[in-house]
Amino acid sequence: MARVREKELVETFVGLADTLVADYDVVDLLHTLVRRCSLILEAADAGILVPTADGPLEVIASTSERSRLIGLLQLDAGEGPCVDAYETGQIVSVDNIADTYARWPKFATLATSLDYQAMHAIPMKLRDQTIGSLNLFSDRVGPIHPEDAAAAKALADIATIGILHERALREADTAREQLQHALNSRIVIEQAKGIIAYSDQVDMDEAFRRLRSRARASGQLLSVVAREVVEAAGRR
Repeated sequence: MARVREKELVETFVGLADTLVADYDVVDLLHTLVRRCSLILEAADAGILVPTADGPLEVIASTSERSRLIGLLQLDAGEGPCVDAYETGQIVSVDNIADTYARWPKFATLATSLDYQAMHAIPMKLRDQTIGSLNLFSDRVGPIHPEDAAAAKALADIATIGILHERALREADTAREQLQHALNSRIVIEQAKGIIAYSDQVDMDEAFRRLRSRARASGQLLSVVAREVVEAAGRR
């Protein structure tokens, strides 16, 4: 089992490295990363939060609507492991969410209602600057295995590299501009997901899979295909 996981990690790092040498869609890259992270580390879900140009955190990638919702709910409540990891720049690991009611009452209530029982939040850091957090959610109580924690940290570093790949992103202001562009793309993608979910009578997760399949089949950026879906709906 350990050798299989090691092989999957190597394949993931190689695949992501190949993506970074050419033009890439950062939202699609981060979505691939959280999916791989969830599968390899056997997490129920995974997600990434980054700040907008104005400062507030937003969900930029998630493996499901459930994990996207818990991310948004933490941001709305202003509390939770994801928020703490970003604000402190330190890893925040919660073995049992039921034990966190005193520390994060709103988060604990919301997470429990979504059936999450444990989580692990890793800050995404560039030198001394935290630019986001990679978050793993579990449906089981218990600590993350040390080897999984190390792998998650490495994947968080890849996510950071993906966002700040261009040399021009060395300065924080430029980095924020790129993050804002990615977040703007995500808004269009969410609109397109809603349109597809309504028109095809499917849930939001299936709508995203269909949108992503269209982008890959056509060789276009995910954000471009999403904009086409939104514009086509507007002409009806």
